[in-house]
Amino acid sequence: MIARMTAHMTRFLPVRRCLFPAVILMGLASVPFASAQDASNWDGQTHSAARLIAGATSKNHDPAFLRAGIEIKLDPGWQTYWRDPGDSGAPPTFDFSGSENVKSVNVLWPAPERFPDGAGGNSIGYRNRVILPLHVVPTETAKRTALRLKLEYDACSNICVPIESNLVLNLSGDGAEDAAIERAEIRVPRPVALGQQVDAMRERVQAATGRNAAGESADQHREPLAILGLHRLPGDAHDRVVVDVAAPVGAPVDLFVEGPTPDWSLPAPQQSAADGAVRHFEFDLEGLPPDAKAEGAALTLTVVSGDDAIEVTAHLD
Repeated sequence: MIARMTAHMTRFLPVRRCLFPAVILMGLASVPFASAQDASNWDGQTHSAARLIAGATSKNHDPAFLRAGIEIKLDPGWQTYWRDPGDSGAPPTFDFSGSENVKSVNVLWPAPERFPDGAGGNSIGYRNRVILPLHVVPTETAKRTALRLKLEYDACSNICVPIESNLVLNLSGDGAEDAAIERAEIRVPRPVALGQQVDAMRERVQAATGRNAAGESADQHREPLAILGLHRLPGDAHDRVVVDVAAPVGAPVDLFVEGPTPDWSLPAPQQSAADGAVRHFEFDLEGLPPDAKAEGAALTLTVVSGDDAIEVTAHLD
């Protein structure tokens, strides 16, 4: 039994678009399991649509998993949200509990972008189209696997529409969407240590193709992407946190910060200065839950620069 994954966020509107799970299940029953699918049908809404897509089996891991993905496409001017939506919005939630022969599902999050929320703040998420890669571990590798997902997400423009989609996909480990899923996986921030300097994109693309994203050879120099350190400084109303980020000179860089639990609501970091390849970001240490202690708290810091993205866990001093 797979635990339901939830997000402790309040949705904007009480309106809910509901499908009928019985119809979905009848559709599944009418399709022989021997004929696995490359993708589910699109569940089309007014300004968005969602579907499941199937990839190949990854056997170079323990345990082996089936590669799949949640694909969401949005009308121009509309967006949906990352796991931390920023100042407004709500992250998607995923319920795989109706799946068959599924031990676990790991949802991966490609690097997001920051955009104005229309109320003076910033939201974090995706525009146009996004694939959230899934690593599906079967309970028994020799048995058939059916992925059933109840997906809830917000599609937002000047208003937000909460959406519920019920999606079904049979997996065989040889789905035709593997290349699209792998491209989305390349966009997932790679976990690195504080101070570790690594060109995340180069390592991942070279591992798959032998060349980096720009087609450069392995010996060509590229400045690494890294979080060099973070410092807590005393302030008037709140302490202030400064984060030092190393990135290629002249390249756009953004930083996102998350607290140790979803009920932390830290403000979006703002870039304050740059010293060549080192950028300085700052944010006030506010938005903590009642009785939460800042000292020693583990923050998740995500840096995005072009097609590169890394993720660092760092503790406040």
